[in-house]
Amino acid sequence: MAPPPADALRSLDSLIRTASTLLRQLQAVLAEIHKDPSAKPPPDTLGSTSTSSAPLDALALAHDSASLVRAHGTKVSLLIINEPFTPSAISSVVRELVAGPVPAIVSAAQACTSEKYTATLRRELASRCRRVLVELHELLQKVPQDGKALAVDQKLGFAPGDRGSIPATGILWAACDHVINLARGGVGGFYAQKTGEWRDMLKDVLEEMKEWGDEEPNDHEDGSDDDNGVDDLAGQPGGTNVDAQDMIDDLMSSQPTIPRSDPNRIRPRLESSLRRLRLIILFYEAAIKRRFKKLPALPPTAAESNVPSRLDNVAQVLQRLPDRFEDLAGAFYELQPREIDEAMEQCFADAVGVSELLAENWDGAADEFSAWVKKFQVEISKTA
Repeated sequence: MAPPPADALRSLDSLIRTASTLLRQLQAVLAEIHKDPSAKPPPDTLGSTSTSSAPLDALALAHDSASLVRAHGTKVSLLIINEPFTPSAISSVVRELVAGPVPAIVSAAQACTSEKYTATLRRELASRCRRVLVELHELLQKVPQDGKALAVDQKLGFAPGDRGSIPATGILWAACDHVINLARGGVGGFYAQKTGEWRDMLKDVLEEMKEWGDEEPNDHEDGSDDDNGVDDLAGQPGGTNVDAQDMIDDLMSSQPTIPRSDPNRIRPRLESSLRRLRLIILFYEAAIKRRFKKLPALPPTAAESNVPSRLDNVAQVLQRLPDRFEDLAGAFYELQPREIDEAMEQCFADAVGVSELLAENWDGAADEFSAWVKKFQVEISKTA
């Protein structure tokens, strides 16, 4: 089989280098959006796909762009592994990529402004779109320069830093699917998913704190036996070569538990925290069902709508609460009553605050969930 013309190979190589440069530049644009999702896009938004004055549907554009990148990436993948190797066919697909879906997917992230779609969603969309460009760039680096289709090891390799074209294509597909799924779910679906993830983190903290509270206290509460433990290790045959894992296990098992006498009343604080944490987990579940799954389509039709900013404020607290409770758990493990009280106050103040943000429906009116929120706030405020 005759090799492809040399000029066709040179043209393909030049096109791949140009496309790679563009992809790196656009990755930087998306990285800036991820860094500051509240920043307004430039007036000459890159990659405008229409001369119409109608505003872009950012999520629809992201969906369509990612779908096209996926399809074109598949074509490239097939063309570089099958004979006859045809540089002109690959060049045609790459030109279509850089002229259409590649700039369009960046335009989607730029059009997804915080005022219309929330800063939280914009950051996520920018991150996922950037991942698409990163993986597309990776695939284009697999295009051979010698005029021959890729060998078996070049197609199938899984080694880090030497990934084959087929695994690279699969990873590109996954990145595109993440954008497509985000667009399909819409803003409400995204917030429902993220709230579910944060709820699961709270469940993990709850289980961890409960297990710690159930541990039997050490009879030697004054810690007088600690040195003996070290002496025992040192006194063992070969004690100076104690296994590192044994030392780690010993340190982990030395975490203090609540003393039987409980002079600082740690256990009542723990029981109160666990009770209220269960209520907060229930609140997350209720918010998913009663608020996020009933979220009206965004962007809002009314220019003065406060729904996007309200969602961003809600997300900040819902995301922060798992970290707050991690801090509370750490204070309990250290048996520090003052730190426990401070952390409890922060946790439950945040819980009441975020419930207030969701007390009214998206039209600003009270409903059945509003009454439930009032009861929730009363229960969260109870210290016993």
